[in-house]
Amino acid sequence: MIPPFRMPAANTSRQIDFSAIPPGTIGTSWLHLIDDGLGQPLCIPLLIARGKYEGPVLGITAAIHGNELNGIPVIQQVFQQLDPQQLRGIVVGAPVMNVPGFFREERPFNDGTDLNRIAPGRPDGNVSQVYIYRLVERILRPLDLLIDLHTASFGRINSWYIRADLQQEQVRRMALLQNPEIILNNKAGDATFRGAATALGIPAVTLELRDPHIFQEDVIQDALIGIFNTLYDLEMLPGEISTSRDSTILCDDSYWLYTDTGGLLHIYPDVKQWVKRHDLLAELRDIFGRRLKTFAAPEPGIIIGKSVDPISSSGARLVHLGLRPQVMTLAK
Repeated sequence: MIPPFRMPAANTSRQIDFSAIPPGTIGTSWLHLIDDGLGQPLCIPLLIARGKYEGPVLGITAAIHGNELNGIPVIQQVFQQLDPQQLRGIVVGAPVMNVPGFFREERPFNDGTDLNRIAPGRPDGNVSQVYIYRLVERILRPLDLLIDLHTASFGRINSWYIRADLQQEQVRRMALLQNPEIILNNKAGDATFRGAATALGIPAVTLELRDPHIFQEDVIQDALIGIFNTLYDLEMLPGEISTSRDSTILCDDSYWLYTDTGGLLHIYPDVKQWVKRHDLLAELRDIFGRRLKTFAAPEPGIIIGKSVDPISSSGARLVHLGLRPQVMTLAK
């Protein structure tokens, strides 16, 4: 199949320069963030579609955790399918934000730090603090809106859900346009990349695209539909908003449950399963197969995510419980 455009040769820079891309075209580049121990540049890949007409700047970022891969083909396919000749505004795609973690196939940065817990970083800090600071300054700050793509972490699985501050009208609208299984009302007042966006006044949603380390085509296609819905809603592209499901589930809060002892863990409910108070969630057994402890739901809710790693020390995660779930019909 012939691609809809020809990629120009990639170049390297320390800042995004939208003016270097002719209107109505798509370009690739490498954004230089830091240097390694040999003094060689460490760069992240960018795709930039500059529309033929003026409009907002939408950013789509993925793999700030190096083993969260589903967002990469989402961004690739967005740029394969959009027509920059019809585009109003600019779309910036960063398919791999945490390049060292991606090479190592691991969640954290190469110093062991979770980049999504230290934003906006520091210009004069350690290597991970400088790295996230420059991601914020060089990628996030030029944006008008952000869609940040994630998955569950190693040893866990997620439903297809969104974290969004539903009190912000633009954010609420963006979340509903994605057609997720679950939307979690979640303020971004923390040290995440979405939190840094919120602090800059940039409407942002986090898309949790199920499971780590793999490509899952169904959720990739769902995310693709949602991103194009966003482009249509913003009138950045001509097109009709579509839905991939009839309804979504809104949760107004959530929390993780943890073990307080170690052993071999078995969790019973599946993701997206509704549970009642006192329903059996999990049990721990010792190496001889003797039951050590059972865990029950402390209140009703829905399972947003859960651990799938049976080897569990004290303090291991059990389930991510969404609270006060309500079914919301999505408009066709």
